[in-house]
Amino acid sequence: MKNIDSLSVNAIRSLCIDEINKAKSGHPGMALGSAPIMYTLWSRHLVSTPKDSKWINRDRFVLSAGHASALLYTMLHICGYKVSMDDIKNFRQVDSLTPGHPEYGWTDGVDATSGPLGQGIAQAVGMAMAEQALAANYPDGDKLINHFTYCLCGDGCLQEGISQEAISLAGHQKLNKLILIYDANQVTLDGGLDLSFSESVKTRFLASEWDVLEVADGNDVDAIDNALKQAKLSKEKPTLIIVHTIIGYGSLKQGTSKVHGNPLGEEDGKHAKEVYGYDYPDFTVPEEVYSLFKETYQKRGEKALADWEANFKKYAEKHPVDADRFAYCTKSLDVSKYVPDAYPEFAEGSSTSSRVASGKALNAYMLALPNLLGGSADVAGSVMTKLENGVNFEPATRDGHNVNWGIREFAMAAAQNGILLHGGLRTYVGCFCVFADYMKAAIRMAAITHLPAIYLFSHDSIAVGEDGPTHQPIEQLAMLRATPHVNVVRPCDERETYAAWVSALRSVDEPTALILSRQNLPLLAGSSAEGLAKGAYVVSKEEKDAKLILIATGSEVGLAVEAQKALKEEGIDVRVVSMPCQEYFDKQSEDYKVSVIGDDPRKCMSLEMLTSFGWDKYAKYHLSIDSFGASGPAGVVLKKFGFTVENVVAKVKEIVK
Repeated sequence: MKNIDSLSVNAIRSLCIDEINKAKSGHPGMALGSAPIMYTLWSRHLVSTPKDSKWINRDRFVLSAGHASALLYTMLHICGYKVSMDDIKNFRQVDSLTPGHPEYGWTDGVDATSGPLGQGIAQAVGMAMAEQALAANYPDGDKLINHFTYCLCGDGCLQEGISQEAISLAGHQKLNKLILIYDANQVTLDGGLDLSFSESVKTRFLASEWDVLEVADGNDVDAIDNALKQAKLSKEKPTLIIVHTIIGYGSLKQGTSKVHGNPLGEEDGKHAKEVYGYDYPDFTVPEEVYSLFKETYQKRGEKALADWEANFKKYAEKHPVDADRFAYCTKSLDVSKYVPDAYPEFAEGSSTSSRVASGKALNAYMLALPNLLGGSADVAGSVMTKLENGVNFEPATRDGHNVNWGIREFAMAAAQNGILLHGGLRTYVGCFCVFADYMKAAIRMAAITHLPAIYLFSHDSIAVGEDGPTHQPIEQLAMLRATPHVNVVRPCDERETYAAWVSALRSVDEPTALILSRQNLPLLAGSSAEGLAKGAYVVSKEEKDAKLILIATGSEVGLAVEAQKALKEEGIDVRVVSMPCQEYFDKQSEDYKVSVIGDDPRKCMSLEMLTSFGWDKYAKYHLSIDSFGASGPAGVVLKKFGFTVENVVAKVKEIVK
């Protein structure tokens, strides 16, 4: 290793030690072991620039092992991003720019929020997909988008199940510009890797259609450099680079789990710096190191950005319309310009399942939105996620918009996050509502990262019927509603479904879950697109003085309207409210909320074929299901759980009495 290489790696390691020691919290193990990897990647390969950290054609870097965040912040600081030495000293402190795990949109230069192990790999897969899709969707698109996606992971990432979903998908899609670097230090928090893991990682990746390279010595900068050079030449497959490192290199506890997640402390930190031969005060980076990254990372990135901007001007002269579209779509995730204001004419008296209505809306809006990409976890024909006459997104047809995710719900949702993080595309993914559980951690990540992901969850209730309780959602909506910044929309008919799609597409910083029925739902005379946007509205007024307000969602709105008619014949006046989205409704003014559901929950009853959990803030009484479902014909199952006009009438009469 050259002297400047050695000095730079040691400066990076020493600054990681200092920031973790000062915080009295953090994970020095991987930060110290992976320092040569990061030094080599950032000084010799990664193309990005602090001059425009959101430049659309930059290489992407994802730290899947987000607990090594001290290492990433150190690199960002040395490379000239808006991460000062004071920020480094405030590592893991409240409201600092250097939180415990990397957060996209919070720290300049961070390309992905990461930390929950394995998700970063899937996000990187999504980024690599986005790079290919964007380039293919514009004439001469390779002049606009042509970059690599790098991801650094550890042993823990590869143990998580999502990693296999993601690497399998990447291999199948032949994402040759995806490079995954594996810090193989053979240690996890509880001890040696051999306590829990004995598979051949190399064989596993080869079987998943990846190229695999290996670096025997994680301190060998030139060997790492050569592996990266070779990986970038791949034309057919993504590449895994296995780098054998020593966790906590330089520490008295190196090579053990004791250095994984605890600061070295002053004494051991001093020892490590002596091992490195690094004799500088704490929080000091030599000018030679800053200069090296100015001459390599910064100069390379600035030149690439300037070249790209010059090429874009030429592109705009040749393809002015496409250039305008590209500029608009890559500036932000706002696609409101393309979302039509008008709705189609809905046939009075018609009856359509909301999953079919969603499929119609998707195909209608796809014609207007040039950058929509999505699909389902092998249930396109059931969730209606397929674009009619659409082309599949595959290695031979990167311009396709239909993604066949396979039975990989978790990776699908996390890769969607990666596509949105990349920029330039809007996305949707779909599966049965009950399997939202498989996706929960990725949905939560989308919400934390403020991504407008769209989830299409069909088969939304016990009306699934014969498939039984394993496929009948009960607690899933409560789970989704409990997740901050997720909008959960359960439309009652075709009109509300179209409006739900518009709201989802107009969101720029919050995910939306559309909860869709398998069974047909009648078009209601009082349903309203404007009402859906407000979250709740009176869908069928009382005649004079409502004795009770029935608040329903989805298919149960139609049931409530039918019950209202029957109750009227018995002299009982009730109001029916459709509440497709609690989150939208909660944002309305107090006056509006009172005008819809009053100010006394004791005068309200909720109707939803799911758990009653969370409904108490709106209603005292509930027709719900606080057990698991049952297998049988849908009509029989509905009757068993009391979702009939007769039972609603009986329950209302009991409450009113």
